[in-house]
Amino acid sequence: MQQSIRILSLLSLLAVVLTCRAETNGISQQIDAFQQSYAHTDAKLSRQLNELLWFQRLGEVARVDKIHFTGPPPHDANGVASPSGSNDVIIPALTFLPRERRASGKLPLVVFVHGEVHGNVTSDEEAVIVRELVEQGYAVIAPDYRGSSGYGDDYWRQIDYGGLETEDVHAARQAMLDLHPEINTNRVGIIGWSHGGAISILTTVRHPGAYQACYAGVPVSDLESRIREKGTNYESYFSARYNVGKTLSEAPEEYRRRSAAWNVDKLGTPLLVHANTSDEDVPFAEVQRLLTALQASGKPFEQHVYTNAPGGHCFNRLDTPLARESRAEIWRFLAKRLYPPRPLK
Repeated sequence: MQQSIRILSLLSLLAVVLTCRAETNGISQQIDAFQQSYAHTDAKLSRQLNELLWFQRLGEVARVDKIHFTGPPPHDANGVASPSGSNDVIIPALTFLPRERRASGKLPLVVFVHGEVHGNVTSDEEAVIVRELVEQGYAVIAPDYRGSSGYGDDYWRQIDYGGLETEDVHAARQAMLDLHPEINTNRVGIIGWSHGGAISILTTVRHPGAYQACYAGVPVSDLESRIREKGTNYESYFSARYNVGKTLSEAPEEYRRRSAAWNVDKLGTPLLVHANTSDEDVPFAEVQRLLTALQASGKPFEQHVYTNAPGGHCFNRLDTPLARESRAEIWRFLAKRLYPPRPLK
């Protein structure tokens, strides 16, 4: 009897659910909107807490600050940019100046481009990078370019993958030079990992002569091949109206314009590329397309491909002997061109 009652109760509940399903479509949309709002609120809180960690973790070696400057206005629905100054995007950035300085002499600058699409400058895996740069005497600026998380839905949707992201990053360089006359305008480097590595290369390509050195770690290199390998679900993110706005088949040249491997013929900045054969995020085959393009272009560059380095995609951002050895190679590469006051021995 009790089992029969339970079955009848379940059937009644199912009937109510089926009856109300049409009425709940609006509620479902509201729930989706609430979930998105909650996600952005959570990201904003996480961002603010992480900024406090930056001050805590690097305050002893660096003067840490947060600044705001403008990047170019976004494109409209037809891909046309607004007039300059009319709708500029406000870009936040963390800045780091070494506390220990020589009495005279200007500082070299490193523009640090964070990785991860919709990421931001986080202290968990990047504090070690910035600390080692500051300890060598570099000034550092790390912009949260358009599309970064932690600044709300509107900013998140401003993303322009491989497009105006580069202009935000380049504007960070100029903002730092404007704020700090003690920085040498002719000793500026740019570095990044993953998506940040791709943006670093594209920024130097689009602004020849502005950077004296570029490092790209495990860089996303070829959107075309990446989309073909990952499929339509992956492509749908890029074809969304708030991003590229078209599919690969609709605009192949646009995807190539946003891919490092297709633009190295314009490269004029000394470049070091690191890759790892056990990288599951950016497979070595993808980075190999970049390296092959560099070789075919005849551009001078340096590379180091690690074989099954522990840590995969993050192999040289860890606290391991191999990671420290790999970063030392980066710092030596930069030092030859940027001349920090306390180069790594």
